[in-house]
Amino acid sequence: MDERFRLFPEEASTLARETDHLLYYLLGVSVFFTLLIFVFVVYFALRYRRRSDNEFPPEVPSPLSLEITWSVVPFILMMGMFFWGASLYVQMKRPPANAMQINVVGKQWMWKVQHPNGAREINELHVPTGRTIRLMMASQDVVHSFFIPAFRIKQDVIPGSFVTQWFIATKPGTYHLFCSQYCGTEHSKMVGRVIVLRPEEYEAWLAGAPPDEPPPIAGGRLFVTYGCVACHSARAPTMAGLYGSRVQLDDGSTTVADDAYLRESIIEPGAKVVAGYPPVMPSYRGQLSEEQLIDLVAYIKSLGAGASTEGGVRPLPATRPVNGFSPDRAPNYPPARQTPGAEPVEVERGRLGGGREK
Repeated sequence: MDERFRLFPEEASTLARETDHLLYYLLGVSVFFTLLIFVFVVYFALRYRRRSDNEFPPEVPSPLSLEITWSVVPFILMMGMFFWGASLYVQMKRPPANAMQINVVGKQWMWKVQHPNGAREINELHVPTGRTIRLMMASQDVVHSFFIPAFRIKQDVIPGSFVTQWFIATKPGTYHLFCSQYCGTEHSKMVGRVIVLRPEEYEAWLAGAPPDEPPPIAGGRLFVTYGCVACHSARAPTMAGLYGSRVQLDDGSTTVADDAYLRESIIEPGAKVVAGYPPVMPSYRGQLSEEQLIDLVAYIKSLGAGASTEGGVRPLPATRPVNGFSPDRAPNYPPARQTPGAEPVEVERGRLGGGREK
């Protein structure tokens, strides 16, 4: 990254150039009309100033065409800003289907990152160029905001929910990462780096990172440890093929089983009860950390993705093994580090290994 002074951050993602073009348009329109109004105010103040105490200016009728012009032209310009900005916003909030997911958890005062193979980082994010990256983000405590100026992305991370953000990095280099939302006394220290590598360099870095369990494997352990496997086979909906399917609820409505729905069902199981099943699932609020919730959702995803049928509701599939897991037969996992009802244990791992337990 060029450390010399820059008026604007470097454009290092596919969204950066489009965002900058919109900014230039907004600045251009604002500067043009500010100068135009200033010039007219000065000109009219001088041209039509009162030259004597006895001078009374003649009455000048206001032309209808002029009133229409100064109403229609700004309206068109404002609508251009609105539709351009809305289009860019929708594009930024809809990640492509083939995106590689990286999990990010904000915590006072650090960013904890986990890659698909389980490799972890703190306050650093390694990504390859030319690959669509989808960030699955959550906050462990207060509101944070994930901000990479060079990518022109900023996403508030709010406790109690999952949020996503995506980008495609275009230039190898090292870029600033900030928390742009005041989050406590050490907010200013919640900074990091985004390291963009060429694809082959990223694969080499990933291979050399300290190994850790991928999220689906860790989620599978939690699924067994917390006894979920006992119910989600006959007494509760099966997890096989659930993710992405459309689910019929007991109030007659339907919903898509996406990340937000799965998280809500774990924390507030009574909020959306599946039709045909009693609302007997206990809440796991306070028993699972945000990282563990992300792991559980990743495990359910690994059991197969469903697709809704047009104009109807896709029925929940029969229990079957998927990707080596079976919801009605517990995998032979070693005991997890945490027992149900205990306080969540969070292990902080430093960059590329080493760390501390909190």
